[in-house]
Amino acid sequence: MCGIIGCAGRSEDTLDVLLSGLEGLEYRGYDSAGVALANGSLDVCKKQGEIARLQQAVGGLRGPVGIGHTRWSTHGPPTDANAHPHTDCTGDVAVVHNGIIENYEELKTELRERGHEFTSDTDSEVVPHLVEERLAEGASFEDAFRAAVARLEGSYALAAVTADSEAILATRHDSPLVVGVGDDAAYLASDVPAFLEYTDRVVYLEDGEFARLESGSWTVTDAEGRLLDKSISRVEWDAEETAKSGYDHYMLKEIHEQPRALRKALRGRVDEMTGSVDVESLAGLSPSSVQFVACGTSYHAALYGAQLLREEGVPAQAFLASEYATAPAPVDDDALVVGVTQSGETADTLSALREAHRRDVETLAMTNVVGSTATRECDRTLLIRAGPEIGVAATKTFSSQVVACNLLASTVARGEDAREVVGALRDLPGQVQELLDDSRAEQVADRFVDGAGYFFIGRGYHHPVALEGALKLKEITYKHAEGFPAGELKHGPLALVTDETPVFALATGDDEQATKTVGNVKEVEARDAPVVAVTDGVSDVGRYADEVLRVPETHPRVAPVLANVQLQLVAYHVANRLGRSIDKPRNLAKSVTVE
Repeated sequence: MCGIIGCAGRSEDTLDVLLSGLEGLEYRGYDSAGVALANGSLDVCKKQGEIARLQQAVGGLRGPVGIGHTRWSTHGPPTDANAHPHTDCTGDVAVVHNGIIENYEELKTELRERGHEFTSDTDSEVVPHLVEERLAEGASFEDAFRAAVARLEGSYALAAVTADSEAILATRHDSPLVVGVGDDAAYLASDVPAFLEYTDRVVYLEDGEFARLESGSWTVTDAEGRLLDKSISRVEWDAEETAKSGYDHYMLKEIHEQPRALRKALRGRVDEMTGSVDVESLAGLSPSSVQFVACGTSYHAALYGAQLLREEGVPAQAFLASEYATAPAPVDDDALVVGVTQSGETADTLSALREAHRRDVETLAMTNVVGSTATRECDRTLLIRAGPEIGVAATKTFSSQVVACNLLASTVARGEDAREVVGALRDLPGQVQELLDDSRAEQVADRFVDGAGYFFIGRGYHHPVALEGALKLKEITYKHAEGFPAGELKHGPLALVTDETPVFALATGDDEQATKTVGNVKEVEARDAPVVAVTDGVSDVGRYADEVLRVPETHPRVAPVLANVQLQLVAYHVANRLGRSIDKPRNLAKSVTVE
């Protein structure tokens, strides 16, 4: 949640860099935004609402260093006063903060007793006041910043500037920060896209490390102030990948990027001739059991992965990371805990993975982001290679996670139909493109845009996709939607089915699961509910449907990806017809870095 940007060394266009960076981070929060620039004095401008309001109000602020922030509200509603940066009583210290300071009430009480006045409801505002006190005692900016940080409990990524210093100071604990290394400037952000148009060279900060950015230079030190020799990495993404490229919304662009993302996920990892999968980071992996931990869309991919492994004979379960972190399941010594996280920074998933570490269990990060916290803390990493995803509602990352689950399953189980699966995976990108070219999802959305509620049903591998289809619709249309195993609809939820509640039924192939799903569709049809069948046409489910969304025929393990793309398109077009904020749905943010 929330986004931080900082820039040191571009005095002529620091403001432009900050505003551009905030636009690149808006998927992390868009309740309010603000900037602070230092140039002998401190100029601060912040506004409730999206970045466009800040851009209209900010004027021509100038300075050699500056910080900016886009907020996803935790403490206090989205208002001008609660927007970051926050300042001290003198107006000479400005701080931006991601995370939650758990002891802020105690600190706030102490500071008020010593005469400090607060203007916001946030936990973050205590930080500049703590810095102010130490500066008043004669401490240097860096010493004052370190002393303030030492008082904090909770999670944080912090960046601070003062009126009379041309440096940005920053640190992190359980919330990401990355330094961008330019030729004549240094950058700071909570995520790489914020400064990618200026540099692709990055330094990832670890918990407890402090960064100092000045004009064209940067240093990283540990908690005791010792200089650290940090390596510089290059980001493979380019700035064009984070642009809309002519699409109306990032979400639509990212739906259409799925063929390319899937090819990248598979490249160099599968051999159709031998039916083998070879992923270097998974070499030698042979767990006795697997536990997946994940949140949201990633949890649905985890459910799919767990079923896949169970059917291959490997005991596997999927857990919501927020539950696992506080009530972990029993695990044996040779187990593997897999954290499925698009960003690699999801706080609940990281907590679950750390719990696994405390129990000396091997961990694997299944993630999209090289250098993320999950990749640095886990024993192994399986990159899904989806490329940058800016839209808050996950699309291409889910498809790539499903493919990654197949790579994992093929590595640890090596089932008898491996060659068929590898062949189906090879064909998948082309089949997704075929579906995107021919989909009737827009017409289906037009017909059912006024539905009172929406239900999604599927069996087996299609159950997680039913859940994901419902989540996608909820996220961006604000309509009520629920996903169920198809057989469960009659055990209660059927009471909600009417002629105004479209039911999306997922059925591919003609096995027992498809046959039983047809029976469930007949139950729905008998209650006069409209039915949309998502099918390859092998079963006769289309005979009982009001609308049909076709998917190409393929292996049962791969069909869920195709079905899911159709549901993504339906959700997008319904939201578009309703005029929703598709890329930035209300109350949501892309990377959830608070528990």
